[in-house]
Amino acid sequence: MSDIAPSTIALEGQFAEGFPELAIPWRAEEAPEPQLLALNQPLAVELNFDLDFLRSPEGIRLLIGNALPADATPVAQAYAGHQFGWYSPRLGDGRALLLGEIAVADGKLRDIHLKGSGRTPFARNGDGLAAVGPMLREYIVSEAMHALRIPTTRSLAVVGTGKPVHRERLLPGAVLTRVASSHLRVGSFQYARASNDLDLLRRLADHAIERHHPSSDQEANRYLGLLKGVVSVQATLVAQWMLVGFVHGVMNTDNMTVSGETIDYGPCAFMEGFDPGAVYSSIDEQGRYAYRNQPLVAEWNLARFAESLAPLIHEDEEQAVALAVEALNGFRQQYSATWFSGMQAKLGLPEGIDDGVASPLVDHLLELVQEAGADYTSLFRSLGQAARGDAEPVRRQILDLAAFDSWLERWRALSPDADAMDRVNPIYIPRNHLVEEALTAATEGDMGPTDQLLTAVSQPYNERTGFEKYAMPAPESFGPYRTFCGT
Repeated sequence: MSDIAPSTIALEGQFAEGFPELAIPWRAEEAPEPQLLALNQPLAVELNFDLDFLRSPEGIRLLIGNALPADATPVAQAYAGHQFGWYSPRLGDGRALLLGEIAVADGKLRDIHLKGSGRTPFARNGDGLAAVGPMLREYIVSEAMHALRIPTTRSLAVVGTGKPVHRERLLPGAVLTRVASSHLRVGSFQYARASNDLDLLRRLADHAIERHHPSSDQEANRYLGLLKGVVSVQATLVAQWMLVGFVHGVMNTDNMTVSGETIDYGPCAFMEGFDPGAVYSSIDEQGRYAYRNQPLVAEWNLARFAESLAPLIHEDEEQAVALAVEALNGFRQQYSATWFSGMQAKLGLPEGIDDGVASPLVDHLLELVQEAGADYTSLFRSLGQAARGDAEPVRRQILDLAAFDSWLERWRALSPDADAMDRVNPIYIPRNHLVEEALTAATEGDMGPTDQLLTAVSQPYNERTGFEKYAMPAPESFGPYRTFCGT
């Protein structure tokens, strides 16, 4: 394949041109010594990028916004948001840029977006930069989520900048190149609504419908249809998080997408010992975004989305509220249906099983798992062995063996499908101690542990010889785990 000059790469500027009220033209800071640290080759091929070009000096500069097509229109996006429940009217991309959109084979657009590319007018007191560790965390965890078949933004590349970043100490700087169906957030609509510009709000909603929820056009009220669509995809998304034990850590309204993709992997983590109150974010001191609270927070965030859309839903405020409340009521139904069907699949239960049988079985198991603080991922994977007749691996994780043996007897009587269980219960997730090990090594210049971890989590359901360490929970010496946003 021949090299592709930047001028031949088509970066569209639909958002930049269509929403100047929400976009400030801006350029990425020049990186003194850019170095490619990680390149997502399968994603690059999917996006029709030339791999040899992306690895070239010119391609690396494209990945960090330093060498763009002449007609590119990079912008910092404006949005508002509720952060830990407190409303901020002007947030925006403080250290990020939307380079533009590219068209892919499915006919849809994908955003090409940067994180850590320098200060923008939204940076407030931040330096606009990012360190290698947090950018690789997003790369690792987002690719793990993709492999787990959970909707997510993805990471195309991490490029070291050659410029140190000041945090608790000097750290090597990096830029993440992110790919998303779009970066439209609940906070985008909050910003448009607060502007009191009904035309802007309508154009933004029309754009969201066209790009993500075209079925809304089949509704008598297309903006109510948009609300229902976003409620549905977010209910499904959060249920999928809960099924794999993922804790986002910072579920602010500016971190909730209209597309239903997971976005902004800052202080995130996968839960190990089952604890509904699990919190890993160093800044979530009150546990607002704890594991068990995620569905409630998502519903609260969607209520803020409904408030933003209300003038479009109906010109009469009371009727708008009534219609929005009815749409929001669909969240719990969709969430419960997705979570419960997912839990039935994790237990290998046959389709069509009576809820009166399955529901107590699920509830009782989670009670036993919580009592023991058993490793969430390992336990469900071990149940597959129990379905094949070897219950000892899972029994070793439980405290109340008499109660568990009674549970096993009831469960086995339903003939659980062990092979089906292995297809939905991962053996490999980004274990927190291994993520930290990889990030520490990468910060010191060794990408080996990151590459090995990515190899493991990219095929989470297939047990492989030589990958035993990636299936093991953290040692006790690892201690309480806290993550940081990296700003």
